[in-house]
Amino acid sequence: MKQLLQDLKKGEILLEEIPLPNCGANEVLIKTERSLISPGTERMLLEFGRGSYIQKAKAQPDKVKMVLDKIKTDGLVPTLETVFAKLGEPMPLGYCNAGTVIEVGRNVTEFKVGDRVVSNGAHSEVVAVGKNLVAKIPDNVSFEQASFTVIASIALQGIRLFQPTLGEKVVVIGLGLIGQITMEFLKANGCEAIGVDIDNGKVELARTNGFIALNPANGEDPISFVANHTDEIGVDGVIITAATKSNGPLEQAAEITRRKGRIVAVGAIGMNIPRPPFYEKEIAFHISSSYGPGRYDDKYEVEGIDYPVGYVRWTENRNFQAILQLLSSGGLNFDYLVTHKYKFTDAPKAYNEILNNRDALGVVLEYETKENVKIERKVNLITSNSSAISSEVGIGVIGAGNFTKLIVLPILKDSTAKLIGVSSSKGLSSSLAAKKFGFEYSTTDYKELLKDEKINTIFITTRHNNHASLVVESLEAGKNLFVEKPLAVDINQLAEVVKCCNKLAIENRLPKLMVGFNRRFSPFIQDIYMKTKGRSSGLAMNMIINAGVLPKDLWVHDPIVGGGRIIGEGCHFIDTMSFLANSEVESVSSVALNSQKELSIKNDNVILNLRFRDGSIGTLSYLANGNKSYPKEQMNLFCEGKVFELDNYKKVNAYGASSMKKWNQDKGHKDEMVGFVQSIKSSKENLISFESLVNTTLATFAHVRSLEENRVVQINELEDELNELIK
Repeated sequence: MKQLLQDLKKGEILLEEIPLPNCGANEVLIKTERSLISPGTERMLLEFGRGSYIQKAKAQPDKVKMVLDKIKTDGLVPTLETVFAKLGEPMPLGYCNAGTVIEVGRNVTEFKVGDRVVSNGAHSEVVAVGKNLVAKIPDNVSFEQASFTVIASIALQGIRLFQPTLGEKVVVIGLGLIGQITMEFLKANGCEAIGVDIDNGKVELARTNGFIALNPANGEDPISFVANHTDEIGVDGVIITAATKSNGPLEQAAEITRRKGRIVAVGAIGMNIPRPPFYEKEIAFHISSSYGPGRYDDKYEVEGIDYPVGYVRWTENRNFQAILQLLSSGGLNFDYLVTHKYKFTDAPKAYNEILNNRDALGVVLEYETKENVKIERKVNLITSNSSAISSEVGIGVIGAGNFTKLIVLPILKDSTAKLIGVSSSKGLSSSLAAKKFGFEYSTTDYKELLKDEKINTIFITTRHNNHASLVVESLEAGKNLFVEKPLAVDINQLAEVVKCCNKLAIENRLPKLMVGFNRRFSPFIQDIYMKTKGRSSGLAMNMIINAGVLPKDLWVHDPIVGGGRIIGEGCHFIDTMSFLANSEVESVSSVALNSQKELSIKNDNVILNLRFRDGSIGTLSYLANGNKSYPKEQMNLFCEGKVFELDNYKKVNAYGASSMKKWNQDKGHKDEMVGFVQSIKSSKENLISFESLVNTTLATFAHVRSLEENRVVQINELEDELNELIK
């Protein structure tokens, strides 16, 4: 199937071939019939993409600060590589979609195959959308009319925040699609709507529909008009639907609004709020968030958990339904807003139209109608190097997120391995990765990789909760395996992995298993290890991780999906200390900041005290309450008259031994992955023993238990529980 994308680096519009997306448990798979281009939003994206790097930087000053902070901590070259890689990643376009259901997820009971529906899906021949972002189209409403539902819901949510009452006078600044629809809603609420725009075509359209409309560019001053029209009282309020970086609309809105009036910002505008008029008139100001309550809430949009109607009457989905009901009853008709129609295959032309023709308003994309859609979840690619490399290591990659594309795949591409297939659940990220890094195919069905005889090695880089089950499936399929941290997010998952490995070992068919504990492979850590390995007493290690704060609703904090930051990321640092000590963890005692009233597993301001079986001790201070400008990772190690200070994997200051410094940060990713590939080719032992992988994973579980029960937790306690589970 084809999907429409924008190349952010060049600003080009692309039609890319990608496999059909998977239909998640709470999702609906939809064959698109019509989709609507939103000129305001998508014109801004086009102009951003076609701007120079300097223009892009000016448009996002907050991102520039993040880049400068990253340069301080990670170095110039790695930071620039990350920025350019991000800009080089095409972005999906579109969010107004109408089509027919071709598949439903196992938790979806609201829809069935064949239903006509709207969604906020992208410009793509097939889309997978969460059920709470999908609504049924009434039989008497066309796909074309229905494709306006999502953008009309943006206007409707602005109206709901504004709370118009009969007889009020309201100005709408910006007469694009959302502005025109907002005027209709105000009229339906018994208000007098006054439109303002600097585009003659949009002003004339509003006038044709019976509204007062002004064009300041033609000398029609909204301020003097409102003063005369309201006996100098001012309008009851203003709804801003313009899209501009200028602060002008907000300043003008404040000037024409009456005392104790209200302003609602629906469009993206300059937000330097002028205090005097807002203070003197006590003007209420609201920002409308997209389609309504539920937007940007993963519980609602991804997990499909609805808000009770008695508490939240108008969710984004119920706003969709309200628009469709009005279309069905004749209360709304969007025909007059359609200015252009294009075949989907001519979509790049359509985007040039909205960029070059300011009169373009409702631009509808029409898709080829097919009775049956072939469910094809694999796309073969012709690549320049796919058959040129002779190798004993054929690689399949499950997961194509940012870490995979920025770190894993560039290393594998430059290795002696052969890249065969890559999978992702929705197909876009894997297809882009396949094209960029030279894979033979992209798929949304990871089992294709497990069945492929050309693939003998799997890399798993998915979300944490999928790791253990994919490890078991991959090992049972006879594939060597590299899984990103963590190996498992709870002891039951770990038990399944251990049980599988024990069974395959008995049958003498256990492939290689590696977990992405890359820090031990850093030349800095290797250097410290070599300078301390002849010791006769234990090490004293103190690691400080300036982890930085992450949004509390991010998936890594979810106990089921991410496992929390210590299980998901802290395992790295436990493994590093275990490697340096050349010993497994014996016990864990943890404390957390009392101010952080979270589940123990979600607490990310913690200190772990580790005791190792050789007598070494280690402290891991994992803290999210620091500053981004401070180095992310530091370690002090004391051993028999020697002291080593590791500074963010860029240098080691040593006392009683030689120091070490490199220009660029080196956390060991390359040596880790290249070493893993070489170990397969040369049939060497696992780079990290299975016993060590299990011990490190158990240490993270011991940390959680220590916080929950406020005690020292012995690892053998968890080992006993693990043994019970694998019996």
